[in-house]
Amino acid sequence: MKLYYAPGACSIGIHVLLEEIGKPYQTEAVNLRDGAQFKPPFTGINAKAKVPTIERDDGSVLTEFPVIARWLARQNPQANLIPKDEEADTRAMEAMEYIVGTVHAQGFTRLFRTERFAPSQSDHESVKATGRENAEKGFALIDKQLEGKQYLAGEFSIADAALFYVEFWSRRAGIQLPKNCAAHFDRMMSRPAVQRALQQEGLN
Repeated sequence: MKLYYAPGACSIGIHVLLEEIGKPYQTEAVNLRDGAQFKPPFTGINAKAKVPTIERDDGSVLTEFPVIARWLARQNPQANLIPKDEEADTRAMEAMEYIVGTVHAQGFTRLFRTERFAPSQSDHESVKATGRENAEKGFALIDKQLEGKQYLAGEFSIADAALFYVEFWSRRAGIQLPKNCAAHFDRMMSRPAVQRALQQEGLN
């Protein structure tokens, strides 16, 4: 199995899960700054031109963060990455979809890839302001879900890997995390799997 990633991109969440699972895997960095995601050979692997991408042992390819995370968890039940309680699992999945689809896509993408939303330079500050607002609103909502808990589902799950990567981005964006998210980020940073993934990506 091989993970295609970019250092510090959302793929770090999948990288963390692979380290949590503890089975052998390969990695290959995709240079997003140079636009390698839009060129062969990567476009032959993932025509969507983005990371994370997983190439499975049979040569088939999986894309999309929630799908990859769920597949890894189901293939490795010994890692306990999916809550056993159905309601906890449902809420964890709900949180992960919101993090990826809204906090990331409607918040941080506006901050980091502003030109996708407004080709005109004069509109960029407005786009960034909306992105910051969306991200901060997202963190406020997630903070409520974390109240009284160490992780989104109580115990560590795939949803926490998604939350970790946007919390990690908050430092780059200068966004102050609310108290429960800040505590969650510190908790994640203390996990050995997170430290190994950061080290492998040259981020610590």
